[in-house]
Order: sequence, then C-alpha cells, then structure tokens
Amino acid sequence: MNQLCEIFGIKYPIFQGGMGNISNANLTAAVSEAGGLGTIGAGTMTPEELEQIILQTKGKTEKPFAVNIALTVSPYVDEIINLLIKHNIPVVSLSAGDPTLYIKRFHDANMKVVSVVGSVRHAQKAEAAGVDAIVAEGYEAAGINSNYESTTLTLIPQIVDKVKIPVVAAGGIGDGRGLAAVMMLGASGAQIGTRLIATQEAPFSEKYKEKLLSATDTDTVIVGRKVNRVRRVLKTPYAKKLLELENSNDFSLDKFSELTSEKYHKIGAIEGNFEEGFINGGQISGMINDVPTVKELLDRMVKEMYEAIGTANDLLNNK
Repeated sequence: MNQLCEIFGIKYPIFQGGMGNISNANLTAAVSEAGGLGTIGAGTMTPEELEQIILQTKGKTEKPFAVNIALTVSPYVDEIINLLIKHNIPVVSLSAGDPTLYIKRFHDANMKVVSVVGSVRHAQKAEAAGVDAIVAEGYEAAGINSNYESTTLTLIPQIVDKVKIPVVAAGGIGDGRGLAAVMMLGASGAQIGTRLIATQEAPFSEKYKEKLLSATDTDTVIVGRKVNRVRRVLKTPYAKKLLELENSNDFSLDKFSELTSEKYHKIGAIEGNFEEGFINGGQISGMINDVPTVKELLDRMVKEMYEAIGTANDLLNNK
C-alpha cells in the first residue's frame, strides 16, 4: 500500500489544500468520501465558526479529514488546538509558521501532523520536530506562497532527497499526469486546491467556476512581492487594483494585508464579486475544462496517473 494512504487511512494519495475562510463541510466531506483527505482551512475563523464546520463535516462523512492551521494567520491558535483535540480530529496540517511547539500536543492526542513547507531547510526542521508527513508547495500553487518561489518540479526532488518521511507535492497539479509526475519525482502523493473549486460539490460562486473554465495559461498573477507576502490569484479587476496599489507610493504591509484578508477572499469566491474581492487560482487554472463531482475527479486522476506511467514505460521500451 502507498505509505501515505497507510498512515492517514485514505484510499487515494490525494490531499485537499486548506482554503481559509471559504472552507466548508460539503467539499471537505466530498473529498474524504471520494477516497482523499478532505481538509478544512481554519483561516481566521473563530473557534465557534470552525467548530460548526467540523460538526457539519462529521455529519457528512465518517472518513478521516484534516484541519489546517495557518499559525501566523489565525488569531486563535491555542483555542483551535484545544478544539481539534476535543473533537478527535485525526489529522492536523500546520502552515505559515514553525510547527515545533505544537507537535507533541497533537501526538499525545493520537493525531497525525502534516507540515506545509516551501524549502528544504524547513522540511528538515519539520522532520526533526517529528511531523508525520510534509506537504512541499511550489510556486505554481494558489493563494499564499513561499517567498522563495521554488517550483514544484525543482522543490520536490530536493526535499525527497533530504528527508525520510513521506512528501506530498503541492502546486501545479490538476490531473493524473501531474500526479504521476510528482510520484516520479519521489513524492508519495499530491495536494490539490484550485482543481477542487471547479467541482459540483464546491459551494462557491458560479462566476468563480466559470472564470476557471475560461482561464488560459497566463490568467494568474502574483501580488505582494514588495512586502514579502506572495499570493497567487486569478486576474480580475480587484487583482489589477492590488497591483496598482503595490506599485504606488501609498502602499504598506498593513494595507496589503487588509486588502487580501479573508473578508475580500469571501467577497470574490463566495459572492462572485470580482470588483471588490479576489479569487485564488493556481497555474493549473488553464487546464480546467469541466465541473465533475469530486469522486469523478479523484477516480479520473488516479486512472490518468496509471495511464501516464504506462505511456512513459512504452516510450522507454520504444513501443
């Protein structure tokens, strides 16, 4: 059995990426029911808001799911940790900060811990701290990214060479060919986010899904470089405003942080208002051309993975 599937009790080595305050029970449960590891992103939710989604998710699936805590983003880290332990959440994903201080508490509660990293050094530190697996995220990914801007293709093999625990590749993966590619690089599986937006169970604005369906290979943009807060979003009127602000004199980290907060994320993703809110989108956006169920998507990805590996084998054998 795939090591990742064995550790986390899942059928397919596919994780859902955390989606901050637009996380919801419908999509999380659908991913877990389809054989992957569904994930709720805590974002800046209050413990009460997060608990409601946890309870809703438990009502829709008995299979394992995770909660992601962005350590330097959430103002409620300690309260959320207590909440996850209270509800026996099987997996916690830690990002945007040092996981070292929290791992023992989760392990003492029989929870698995995943750390999201963007460099070899951070992967090694996370392994030394005792995490069960690493999500290594490349620059192609949607949303908040590492300032190092390493691509998935280069990041994964370097991390795989330096750690012994399973590595999950994230960024630039939207179909079975991408899943096969990262497995060939040594990853044990993949984490996907943008591709899950365009699924039937995802309760986001239809305008968001339509934007993904019409996207080309050049329809995402990076904002926040000037303040070392790198974020990849889809090109929209709001994204244009962010770029104009970034190139103006009236620009600061505080202002940028406010305008890319979860408030404006929800306006774009949930309300479909691209004038007053943004929508995250990875570089795989141009590959999306349908809106399947989550089960159809995951089944198809695994089928495509085997087909891609078979094609590569045929090429090597001159068939």
